[in-house]
Amino acid sequence: MEDDEDRSCVGASPTAQSDLPHSMARTENSGKINCSTEYEQTSVEHCSSTEESSERAQGPGSISSPCHHYLMTTKELQLYWSKEKHERKPVKLLFEIPSTRIAEDFLSKFVVYKIIIVSTGSFDENKVFIERRYSDFEKLHRNLLKYFKEEMEDVLFPKKILMGNLTEELIRKRILALKDYLAELYTISCVRKSKKFMEFFTKPEEEEGYSCLRGGEYGRATELFHQVVCLKERLTLHCPAVVVPSMCALVVCHKDMDNLDKAYEVGMKALTILEKHTVHRYYVPLLDTLISLAYKIGKDFMSLRERLEKEERKVNIEHMSVSLKELAVQECIE
Repeated sequence: MEDDEDRSCVGASPTAQSDLPHSMARTENSGKINCSTEYEQTSVEHCSSTEESSERAQGPGSISSPCHHYLMTTKELQLYWSKEKHERKPVKLLFEIPSTRIAEDFLSKFVVYKIIIVSTGSFDENKVFIERRYSDFEKLHRNLLKYFKEEMEDVLFPKKILMGNLTEELIRKRILALKDYLAELYTISCVRKSKKFMEFFTKPEEEEGYSCLRGGEYGRATELFHQVVCLKERLTLHCPAVVVPSMCALVVCHKDMDNLDKAYEVGMKALTILEKHTVHRYYVPLLDTLISLAYKIGKDFMSLRERLEKEERKVNIEHMSVSLKELAVQECIE
C-alpha cells in the first residue's frame, strides 16, 4: 500500500476518500496533521485535468490548428494569431547550481550546493534558491529507487568519493553531474509528480517554517513559507491545490504581523485555487479568515460571507470548529 501511495502523483487521493460525506471530510481536523495530508485530499482527475483539456483543445477539428488556416475568414485568422501571440508557452523547469560553499559540522567538512529552479516559457520574477549537500541527493536517489526502479534504470547518479571531494575540479564535475541528474529525473513524469521529488526541494524549509510559526517567529516563518510557495508553484503545476497549506500558513504569518493587505492578497490567491475543491479542509477556515480581513481593510466581504453560508448550509453546520491558524500550527508535527 505504501508503494502505491508514493508512486501516485502529488495530490492523488484514494478512491474511498472521495466517497466520504462532506461533513466527515471537513471535521477530520483533530490530532496531528502530517505534511503529506494534502496529497490524500485532492483527486487524481484534477491532477491531470489541465493536460487533458489542453489535448482536447488541440483536436483535429480545432480552429487553432495551422492546417486549417486556409479555411478561416480574415477575422478568424486575426483571432487565431492574437490567441497564439498571448497564449502562454508550456512551462518547463531548469535546475541550475550557480555556486557552492564549504560547510563544516562536528565531524567533517562538506560541500553545500546552491540550487535554483528556473521556469521557462514565461518571465520568472520570483527566483528562490535552496541549499542541499551530496548526502541529500543520495537520500533522494535511494528513496526514488524504492518506487521507480524500472523508470530510473537509465538515470545516472554521481558516485560517492571519500578522498579529495573538496577539490575545485571535483566540485565542478559534481555540479554538472547533479544538474544532469535533476534534469533527467524531471523528464520522467511519474518521478517529477511524486511526493519524494517535491519534498527534496521543500520539506526542510517547510518543517522549519511551521516550527517558527508555532514559536511565534513570524518574520522568519514568512521568509520560509514564501520560498516554499514559490517552489511548490513550480513543482506542482499538475496539481495546484498542494500549495494551499503553505499559502494559508503565509496568510497566518502576515495577519499576525498586521500585514493585512498582504494576508488578504495571498488568501484570495489560495481561495481561487480551492474554488473547485470546496470539500478541502482549508476551504471554510480560509473563507472565514478572508471575511475578517476584507472587513478590516475595506474590501468586499459580503460575497465571501455568502459563499461561507452556502458551504455551511450544504453540510448542515453553523460554524467550523477549527480556525485557519489552528490548522496551520498542526501541520508537520511528527
